[in-house]
Amino acid sequence: MSQRDDDQLPDWLSVRRDAMTDVPGVVVLPGAAARTRGGFFAALAAGLALPAYRGDTWDALADVLRDRLDAGPLIVCVDDADHLLADEPAGQYALFLRVFGDLAGTAAHPLRVLLRR
Repeated sequence: MSQRDDDQLPDWLSVRRDAMTDVPGVVVLPGAAARTRGGFFAALAAGLALPAYRGDTWDALADVLRDRLDAGPLIVCVDDADHLLADEPAGQYALFLRVFGDLAGTAAHPLRVLLRR
């Protein structure tokens, strides 16, 4: 049975406590590797085989993720999500939410983000 904490979250974002083995095609990122923006970008690039030209800004990441979403739906799970951007100022986490929320609302295919505690 799934344990979820996402009653007040947008449709594209879920917080879960259970393992992600029940979600086919999910890209799992280790939260410990995503404590900084650079680490998060690198983990995404490795997990999604993003192009090397992706850049190091949220706008550049949004562009390559939008290109990826043109090809089909995407589900990203961050394990140990309490580590996500933990070594960055709080504004970086807000940018993460804004960028992924915008993509989820405007991309050609669905985007889901699962934060696993």
